[in-house]
Amino acid sequence: MVSRSLRADAVPADTVAEPLPQPYIYRRHEAVEPDWRRFPGWRDVTEQQWRDPQWQRAHCVKNVRQLHEIAGSGLDEAFYADLEADQREHATMSILLPPHVLNTMAPHAPVETAAWYEDPVRRYMLPVASDRHPLWPSHPLASRDSLHEVEMWAVEGLTHRYPTKVLAELVTTCPQYCGHCTRMDLVGTSTPQVTKYRFVLRPADRLDRMIDYLRATPTVRDVVVSGGDVANVPWPRLEAFVGRLLELDSVRDIRLASKGLIGLPQHWLSPQVLDGVARLSARARERGVSLALHTHANAAQQITPLVAEASRALLAAGLRDVRNQGVLLDGVNSTPEALLDLCFALLDSAGVMPYYFYLCDMIPGAEHWRLPLSRAQALQRSIMGYLPGFATPRVVCDVPYVGKRWVDQTDAYDRERGISYWTKNYRTTVDQDDPEALDRVHHYYDPVHTLPEEGRKWWTSAEAAETLMCEAS
Repeated sequence: MVSRSLRADAVPADTVAEPLPQPYIYRRHEAVEPDWRRFPGWRDVTEQQWRDPQWQRAHCVKNVRQLHEIAGSGLDEAFYADLEADQREHATMSILLPPHVLNTMAPHAPVETAAWYEDPVRRYMLPVASDRHPLWPSHPLASRDSLHEVEMWAVEGLTHRYPTKVLAELVTTCPQYCGHCTRMDLVGTSTPQVTKYRFVLRPADRLDRMIDYLRATPTVRDVVVSGGDVANVPWPRLEAFVGRLLELDSVRDIRLASKGLIGLPQHWLSPQVLDGVARLSARARERGVSLALHTHANAAQQITPLVAEASRALLAAGLRDVRNQGVLLDGVNSTPEALLDLCFALLDSAGVMPYYFYLCDMIPGAEHWRLPLSRAQALQRSIMGYLPGFATPRVVCDVPYVGKRWVDQTDAYDRERGISYWTKNYRTTVDQDDPEALDRVHHYYDPVHTLPEEGRKWWTSAEAAETLMCEAS
């Protein structure tokens, strides 16, 4: 038998071990800020301008004409026509791209059409008509409010979906609009396909009613402050609202939700915001309350030095944590390599904790992004063992009327028809008086085009039509 000490001594101290053959090999990559001057329209933009949040907001791309002015002839006319067709015929979200977001598309290549078509950030932030599935652009059971959040409003904009948690939607706008937005029925400006709903109450009255409800409901300990995006809430209003939450003894966790950390890090680097975060963090620590920020990155190339600087500045200002909630999107992060690259970029560069990856919700126009449950299950298993346990994200399915469930928690799964079956262990506000609520089976559906032939045929059959009618009722 060879002793441990002899085996260790057999390896010279200065030897660099070759990595064992693995499905994924970790290599730390330093974040690099893409050169925005590669865009013809930004050749004269200074670093001072680029770091200015007001400049970023003022120069957002909102239509095809503006994109043409910035990208020029690097993108051919066919690409612009493809984008126009999508906005005219398919898009559920209008175009709104801060320069920082646009600059993360094909970041290490000249501005040219082929690279843009393949780019993962472009695929979900700037969808084009040719991306959409030609036969099944939407699932037959897709719906605008696929998670039924409005049905669970305790007051306007306050979704009470879980026993101890609520979602407070303060605003219906974001610094940027994502094509796969789960709140596409409420967030952003209307498109030719979707007339958006609007809040009725005045903002001050709506926030007052939220606080009144939480004061009267001490079983709620966790408040997600979102929208839209809290980066679009004027800081004094946001600080005042969070301050009022901190006065409630029952509230122990407060999470600020902002994709703006990824898409507009300049906002979170502004002195007014960082000073305000420091004040709120100090009050939260005094009260024993966890104050964190949740963001949304889906590709490793989005973790730029500016994003890392903003995240670490927020942590230095006193936030308990910064966490990432991504969405699984085909062609964006649908391989183990892409997920692990993103997770390590978040951890290594920005100090952001990988937290969740959701299956894309069943909203209209999302079938080309959505993955079947079986692929999500395989992805969860593929990433195990590479990341620290505390930083291994959970891959989850947000099941209508049920809530977040790990993808392996399904009660049953018909892979041929792409139907998974789920039960829950708590009541929501819409079934609180239902004695069978905890035994009722709820469904989630795979994209039809991912099913085997017999499954695809079933979805066009009379039996499927009857099933659809039952689900709709």
